[in-house]
Amino acid sequence: MTESTATVRMTVAQALVTFLANQWTVDGPIRERTIAGTFGIFGHGNVAGLGQALLQLHTDEPGLMPYHQARNEQAMVHQAVGYARMRRRRATWAAAASVGPGAANMITGAALATANRLPVLLLPSDTFATRVADPVLQQLEHPHDPGLQVTDAFRPVSRFFDRVQRPEQLFSIALAAMRVLTDPAETGAVTIALPEDVQAESVDVPLEFLEPRDWHVRRPVAEPEELQRAVEAIRQASAPFIVAGGGVLYSGAEDALREFVEATGVPVGATQAGVGSLPWDHAQYLGAVGATGSTAANRIAAEADVVIGIGTRYSDFTTASRTAFQNAGVRFVNINVAAFDAYKHGSRLPVVADARRALEGLGAALSDYRVDAAYAETIAREKAAWDAVVDGALAPSGAELPGQPEIIGAVLAASDPRDVVVQAAGSLPGDLHKLWRVRDPLGYHVEYAFSTMGYEIAGGLGVRRAAPDRDVLVMVGDGSYLMLHTELVTAVAEDIKIVVVLVQNHGFASIGHLSETVGSGRFGTRYRRQDPTTFDFAEDVLPVDLAANARSYGIDVIEVPPGPDAAQRLQRAVTQAKESPRITLVHVDADPLVYGPDGGGWWDVPVAEESTLQATREARAAYDRDRLRQRPLLG
Repeated sequence: MTESTATVRMTVAQALVTFLANQWTVDGPIRERTIAGTFGIFGHGNVAGLGQALLQLHTDEPGLMPYHQARNEQAMVHQAVGYARMRRRRATWAAAASVGPGAANMITGAALATANRLPVLLLPSDTFATRVADPVLQQLEHPHDPGLQVTDAFRPVSRFFDRVQRPEQLFSIALAAMRVLTDPAETGAVTIALPEDVQAESVDVPLEFLEPRDWHVRRPVAEPEELQRAVEAIRQASAPFIVAGGGVLYSGAEDALREFVEATGVPVGATQAGVGSLPWDHAQYLGAVGATGSTAANRIAAEADVVIGIGTRYSDFTTASRTAFQNAGVRFVNINVAAFDAYKHGSRLPVVADARRALEGLGAALSDYRVDAAYAETIAREKAAWDAVVDGALAPSGAELPGQPEIIGAVLAASDPRDVVVQAAGSLPGDLHKLWRVRDPLGYHVEYAFSTMGYEIAGGLGVRRAAPDRDVLVMVGDGSYLMLHTELVTAVAEDIKIVVVLVQNHGFASIGHLSETVGSGRFGTRYRRQDPTTFDFAEDVLPVDLAANARSYGIDVIEVPPGPDAAQRLQRAVTQAKESPRITLVHVDADPLVYGPDGGGWWDVPVAEESTLQATREARAAYDRDRLRQRPLLG
């Protein structure tokens, strides 16, 4: 037998985990394990398959494929996403769940990963491929399709899905999965469904399948014709504007972006994923753009005649529901490694390329180009005006209950340049987008493609695993905290230090505010007692003690009492938490009616056309007026 055809007898699960332990991502000079480890919660669907395989590999080759517990299957995926984003998509984790509810719990995480274009490997267990014990515990039964199971629900939320129904299928499926995980244009949730009987079946595994394999990240350069058309459009522009998306950071293009804008004077606005592309105080950085944007970025965007989108998928928040770009002749130069995004809004100027490579090409071709003096003065004036607005918003107010902007100000004042703020849902993403003054390319981590309540603590753990030399500041509202706080136990079990700032406003503050703007009067958005007869809600807050809840997990808790010095106390508490080696939660009460400054953005949330409520009728009239600003973006 030749070396190339040599085999070893293994179970499917043993072969899979050994294969995964030997996969490497290569990005230029950087080489790191593609799958850093496996999260798993075991049940009858995987304890004898993947569970046994992970134990065996840990026993035979300790450290080759680390296994870590989680307390919730959805949270496993969030940890993997947090890790992947912090590693610029070069590395992630596998997440293994059992049949039925265990698998279904990961679906939200899968959707989050795919929406954010971030790689995760999901290994949900499936029912018997042989159907020998049909129907088994936790199996779905559909009379019209006996083969349809829970794992099929992963199909629409995965970038790749397959099911290992025979042991011999593993080899092609595993290789195809790795291709998608490491492809910048295709990546997202990758799902390999594993029937519980097939996991434990043996197969002759080629030794070549188990050897270390390098997956080189493609960094394609722009086609010369595409680049030239983009260069000509920028040269003709009188008011060019850059929208920096997450692709800038994933490709490591922040230095190329800085060099380009310093040479040309073109201003930059950032999407949620693109914050960090430039430091907040850079002369060309105008802050956030879109529905949660700054006045500086939004005013410049409104007049821009050429919008250069770099690594952005142009979500509705970025385009302010297609109201951000008002110039009648605006054209879009869309630079993206994924053609799907480069052609957004009918762009006639797509540049399908890696962000860094494209910026380098643009910089070389536009070495003699610079915006005119009048435009440069407008950029500087708008930036200075917005910086002054932020200064005021972040400052302590002296109120009994601090508002969210000054809470952000206190946390920011206690932070260090390399700290990472983590957030995902509620009103905090919008305020952070406007107000957080990022000083490091990886210092801002807000999951806002899926905006998943409950992401924050689990995602923060993933960030800390990826960057153990940085402090991770998790900011979470009480509504999102209640969705998924159990990963605090994981932090305690593994001694993972993060700082959690729990902003207590007794309800869903963000949706409460939105509810008012659409004429629904905060209905169903506050945590209050409900009368079982009239179904009306009382005014008094519930006697729920979330600080005590957090303390019950065995972590340190600092409570910041209300008072005119609450913001200063919060700053000291965060500083104390950063100095501690242990996970610490800082609890602060907030006034949910104090909002961040208005940046002039709009978000399309349809209002009822007919209503007996006066507030709803007034909201509909305002909505109809605002919709007049929407326009098709055909560039």
